[in-house]
Amino acid sequence: MFNAGLRSAGSALLVAGYCQVRGIRILQADGTLWPGLIAGVLFAIEFLLLYWGLEYTTAARSVVFLNTSPFFVALGAHWMLANDRLTLNKVVGLLAAFAGVAIAFRDGLTAPTPQMLIGDAMVLAAAFAWGATTVLVKATKLARIEPERTLLYQLVVSAIALLAASTIAGEAGVFNLTPLVAGALAYQTIVVAFMSYVAWFWFIAHYPASRVASFIFLTPVFGVLAGALILREPISIGLILALALIAIGIYITNRPVRT
Repeated sequence: MFNAGLRSAGSALLVAGYCQVRGIRILQADGTLWPGLIAGVLFAIEFLLLYWGLEYTTAARSVVFLNTSPFFVALGAHWMLANDRLTLNKVVGLLAAFAGVAIAFRDGLTAPTPQMLIGDAMVLAAAFAWGATTVLVKATKLARIEPERTLLYQLVVSAIALLAASTIAGEAGVFNLTPLVAGALAYQTIVVAFMSYVAWFWFIAHYPASRVASFIFLTPVFGVLAGALILREPISIGLILALALIAIGIYITNRPVRT
């Protein structure tokens, strides 16, 4: 929780500085305060449940359950967004891509213990919070403002909430700041929580939420590929099959519906 809060705080400063450079006014009376605060709470809940859930379940199982998020986006968009209804293409494509993720991490999907089930449920709830955040952004005035401001709402609220939760939980905070730890935190703060999240909310504002969400399935596969390239881990036939299924699923999900 401390790591997540520190990441949000550092990224918030970067986003605020970026807004200053680009001439984006952060505080505006445009009706986005309440949806922005709600999005921030959901963002904080997502990472609180994800990191806490990892205390109970495995990383491989967490990856699979967290990647149910596109299904929550598709369902929420169907009910909340008139131009983003569920279609057979979307259902088939999402199922195919999710099957690819499950295959990629099949070795870690052992029979769950009661403790693992608790962690699984927490990560599944985190996936729901992630999906709900995406739909909320698309369905409210947040979709019509700069993505930097949309992100800033979430970073500020989550930084406060997560650092407070860390204090209440009695976490140690920074206790061994090695170059590797500092580099990892810098990568999370600059590349992930700043650069990629700004891009993510730009895509959410400009494209159907359910179609953008389908690309989430690529994330764990990139992680496995990075393990192969950086850690010299083997690339199995299962991983190749997983990539193929995910690619096919994303293609089917985004394929135009013929009328």
